[in-house]
Amino acid sequence: MASSFGETDQVLVEEKSSTRIFTLNRPKQLNAASFTMVSRLLELFLACEEDPSVKLIILKGKGRAFCAGGDVAAVVRDITQGHWKLGANFFRREFILNYVMATFSKPQVSILNGIVMGGGAGVSIHGRFRVATENSLFAMPETALGLFPDVGASYFLSRLPGFFGEYVGLIGARLDGAEMLACGLATHFVLSEKLSLLEDALCKADSSDPAVISATISEFSLAPSLKEKSACHRLNIINKCFSRRTIEEIILALEREAADKEDEWISSTIQSLKKASPTSLKISLRSIREGRLQGVGKCLVREYRMVCNVMQGETSKDFFEGCRAILVDKDKNPKWEPSKLEQVTEDMVDRYFSKINDKDWEDLNLPRRLNIPPHAIAKL
Repeated sequence: MASSFGETDQVLVEEKSSTRIFTLNRPKQLNAASFTMVSRLLELFLACEEDPSVKLIILKGKGRAFCAGGDVAAVVRDITQGHWKLGANFFRREFILNYVMATFSKPQVSILNGIVMGGGAGVSIHGRFRVATENSLFAMPETALGLFPDVGASYFLSRLPGFFGEYVGLIGARLDGAEMLACGLATHFVLSEKLSLLEDALCKADSSDPAVISATISEFSLAPSLKEKSACHRLNIINKCFSRRTIEEIILALEREAADKEDEWISSTIQSLKKASPTSLKISLRSIREGRLQGVGKCLVREYRMVCNVMQGETSKDFFEGCRAILVDKDKNPKWEPSKLEQVTEDMVDRYFSKINDKDWEDLNLPRRLNIPPHAIAKL
């Protein structure tokens, strides 16, 4: 028998035999992850892990978004009204949820039928199965906000083919469902009209065996064609340019390519890099590069240090300016400071990766995890 909580709840819960279906329920805010939503999800996941009757979790969003990201406007409001540590509370809870999902002992199927950005990637990409549709739209747009790809993105972006993760993370590239499948962000592609049938089949399967769940999803899956102008066709040039050591060298490599031939894709890629926060670009590149050699836990601990330094605003206040320009005033004309890449020194970048100089501050303390499944052990 199915049961659900009231419409006012930010996460709706349904019980169908051994399956729990969680629906993110802030459709007017494109299911932006608030502190309340993140806290509720963490509570639900931990409870399901302890409950032997639960075999599978399905996570989806209400309306046209899965989840458009963390509610950073609320975080900035909290910081400006009080102290940056109020914002740190949100990110601490969010990153712990990401870690629990990455090491979860039972399969999670995320139905990505709509917008999946920022924090929305954090609550889905770490899970075992990610189902894209023709409505999926993925992006990590943080460098345009004066932030950096967080929620463990330095782990999952750095594991995309070649240097595709650097491309996606630095320019905030938008990917559709076919591209998500092609690069590995999604594990399956199912047409949206078949999602309710898929959900029913997963509930009827009554299994926590990943092979059974994968086979069940595959019954409804298809192999979509990439669009002619897809960035997935550009892996050679992406690898050639985005493998460079610095942001300046990446832009120079792209400009050399542009000089050889007129190419709209190269031009728009260069423009995206030049419009982003110079500080964000430099810390994002270093973060993704470090992520290539670290497990998901270490990535989250490092990203928590970074986000606390961003919110403290001692090296740069670009996060507040980006939120003002993109989310509050919406003039889309942020005034970055420093405004040029060459003004962002190595010493400034180093500060974002250092512990906060505050006696009350602590590094992210990740919970001890038991019964970690084999596929998740590889992430550590």
